[in-house]
Amino acid sequence: MKNMGRLITFEGGDGCGKSTQLKLTADWLRGQGKDVLETRQPGATPLGAEIRGLLLSGEFVPVPECELLLFLADRAQHVQTVIKPALENGQWVLCDRYSDSTLAYQLAARGLAEQTDLKPMLAFAEAGCIPQRTFWLDVSADIALKRVRTRTDMGAESTRLDEEALSFHERVHAAFLEISQQDSERMTRVDASDHIEEIQKQIQIHLEGLLVA
Repeated sequence: MKNMGRLITFEGGDGCGKSTQLKLTADWLRGQGKDVLETRQPGATPLGAEIRGLLLSGEFVPVPECELLLFLADRAQHVQTVIKPALENGQWVLCDRYSDSTLAYQLAARGLAEQTDLKPMLAFAEAGCIPQRTFWLDVSADIALKRVRTRTDMGAESTRLDEEALSFHERVHAAFLEISQQDSERMTRVDASDHIEEIQKQIQIHLEGLLVA
């Protein structure tokens, strides 16, 4: 019977360095002989790319409830057509954002968690694909926003969520902190204010146990 792959997710506020660390981790895992798929949410499928445009362009601003459902629609499509097949094929899947981002951005920062218990909807979209390890790249909201603005000044495209007020991003950060405390066995906090090389070293240390499991 073929071994199942592993789902590793990278989380954090915009500007925390997730994408950089995901790429470095993928290269390291390939050096360990692993078959690795790099992906992201939202936008990793043809349908998801359309949803990403609707969500992040700013041309149409969804109400919080609509925003949540669009993110979940992207995740459901992504899981069923990309993540689950890759895991069943024995690949390691490294995903830039997953359900923790929805918990932090839509449920916490948008205040939807105060209305009703929406976590069953998140589980429905995951379809049983639960991360074996999640790395939270932790950096303060003000530092992260400065990074985003520097990146934008250098020509990078900003998104509608990038342009939210500092108070919004502070609520996101607080939510990630709470998630990490509640699920410390799965989620590993990494100091994202450190040097890129040191951050990557910490990630590798935490993944070494999964390499032989």
